[in-house]
Amino acid sequence: MATVPSIRPAHQAGEEPSQTNDRDALVRQAELIISYVLRGGVLLSAAVILLGLLLFVTGGERARVFPHTIPAIFSSIGQGNPLGVIVLGLVILLFTPVLRVAVSIMAFAAEHDRRYVAITSLVLAILLISIIALGAIFGHTTAAAAKPASFGFFALVFVASVVAGLVGSLVGLGGGIFVVPLLTIAFGLPIDVAVGASIVSVIATSSGAAAAYVKDHLTNLRVGMFLEIATTIGAISGAFLAVVLAPAALFIIFGVVLLISAAPLISKLGEELPHGVKNDRWADRLALASTYPDAQQGGIVAYNVTHVPEGFGMMYVAGLVSGLLGIGSGTFKVLAMDTAMRLPMKVSSTTSNFMIGVTAAASAGIYFQRGDILPLVAAPVALGVLVGALVGAKTLAKLSNRTVRKLFVPILLAIAIEMIVRGISMHH
Repeated sequence: MATVPSIRPAHQAGEEPSQTNDRDALVRQAELIISYVLRGGVLLSAAVILLGLLLFVTGGERARVFPHTIPAIFSSIGQGNPLGVIVLGLVILLFTPVLRVAVSIMAFAAEHDRRYVAITSLVLAILLISIIALGAIFGHTTAAAAKPASFGFFALVFVASVVAGLVGSLVGLGGGIFVVPLLTIAFGLPIDVAVGASIVSVIATSSGAAAAYVKDHLTNLRVGMFLEIATTIGAISGAFLAVVLAPAALFIIFGVVLLISAAPLISKLGEELPHGVKNDRWADRLALASTYPDAQQGGIVAYNVTHVPEGFGMMYVAGLVSGLLGIGSGTFKVLAMDTAMRLPMKVSSTTSNFMIGVTAAASAGIYFQRGDILPLVAAPVALGVLVGALVGAKTLAKLSNRTVRKLFVPILLAIAIEMIVRGISMHH
């Protein structure tokens, strides 16, 4: 068993025994199907949101109440309310990760991989329970009014969201690190509204970038699907704990944890590929080792996976943080895969991108039914992040693992500091 990543020229990738070729072809077909589902959901969502915004801008002031239940959406559209169209586009985006999980079940079934059919079915069940049950428990159904929004507001939020999507897609994070401070500080919006927009930005980043990353074979689907069990359960746990625990202390605690977590990353800033990694028994049993194409290395890079239980535990914490604090937990996901499981940094960031949408979707039902996802705020966020994520996906392939890590570390430190400052400000 190799303990260092092996690299072979891309043109030799098909020179394998026929059985391996058949399995590789099935995996490739599954990746393309999942990529098309993500891309289709993103494009349909963007088209509906744009239509709704156009109707809103040309329709004057006649409709200011927006729906946040499925029946109310269609009733609103029937009454000619353009906000209903915008919300429908946002709902399509929010449910794209759910559809991706459902399609993944069929993809693994086509590969005759019963183990991952079962794993992915479990993720889907947890996800649906969290959306339906938690949304009913914590949400409310009173009508909410949309605040007036100017063209300048749309433009500024859109531009900031493009940057958020670009950076988030490169390093495996959601765009909330930029979106939340912008909306709360620059525009004076309530934190719950900013968090609702952050949830949208996380799902948009995940869906937009993952469509390209999965197609380009950069994402490890099996690692992502297995670890989503931990993140979705963690998100449900966090949503329940959020009603009994003080968030201020939690922001400070997790900010300090992130600062400490930066140390091993800084020590590995110059590392291009992890060396000396052997598959542990869980990685062998779950077939987690894989390959990815790397233009910087000039071929196909094969890598192993280790410390799977530790990574699984860290993913539960990532989901817990997401549910507790309403933030994207991509930092914890990348940390788990890079420092514990020792995946190459590009694989860690792209697989994190693949996963964060599902984690966010687990709590999106609560924010949506609670009325915290305001359409005139979330719409420019969604469109901007989608544009940035697609640009970022094209950029990542040209970067080295070292560069991605050097981008990730300062953003990690910024997130840690923001969490600590936010926690301290809650005490005053």
